[in-house]
This record gives sequence, structure tokens and C-alpha cells, in this order.
Amino acid sequence: MGDDRLRPLSKKGRVQAAALPATVLGLTGGAPPRLVSSPWVRCLETLAPLAERIGGEVVADDTLGEGMGAKAVESLTAWTRADPLVLCTHGDVIESILAELAKSGVRLRARKQTSKGSLWVLTGSGDAIDAARYVPPPA
Repeated sequence: MGDDRLRPLSKKGRVQAAALPATVLGLTGGAPPRLVSSPWVRCLETLAPLAERIGGEVVADDTLGEGMGAKAVESLTAWTRADPLVLCTHGDVIESILAELAKSGVRLRARKQTSKGSLWVLTGSGDAIDAARYVPPPA
């Protein structure tokens, strides 16, 4: 077994990633989101079709890597300068982020979920996130 950080998306994951642009852009009203990802290959590959569709780039951030929940929470303020924001990370990290958002009063527009292949679209203003919407994995 190799380094999990280098593991690419599965065939199913590639199909799901290809469906993300329409879903995400539907939620943002067509506004191109800022894309921030774990540097792990499968996260970068997940956001690549969306980046291509909007003519943007995926910013890799080490604080979204697996096991970095506390560091990711500390980075939330820096990321909120862009609206909307799409993060691609790992289950343990998103759990930490969602817990912090809920604690600070952010409305989570779905039950806290972290299914593989899912994502959360964060929206807000200025330096604050005011809503987080769950996007289930595309069928």
C-alpha cells in the first residue's frame, strides 16, 4: 500500500467530480467560488473539473490535510475573504470545521454530514461565514 496522500480518485470519484460544477454553480447562482483544497491528490482532483469550468485554480492548503482539524479551524478567517468558498478536505477536518461553525452560530443548511465525495459550500460576508450548505456526493 502506498502513500495515501498520493492516492488518486477512483473511477466513481472521477464521475462524481465531473458532476460537481453544475451542482456547485447552481448553489452559488453562477458566482465562481474560491476553491481551497487539501494538498492530497484525490482532493485536488475532486475540484479540478470545477476549477476548469470557472477558469480558476485550486489553492492547495496544508491545513486542510488529514489530521489538521485544529489548524483548519484557525485558518477559517483567512478563507472567508472569498464568497462563495468551496473547501475540499477530509472527514475529520470537516467535522472540526463544522463544529466550530455551529458553535459560532453559523446556520448549517443540512444535518452535519461528511459522506465521501460530498462537499460544503460556505457563504458569508467580510471576514465571517454565515451559512454552510451541504452538497451530497453526486449520484
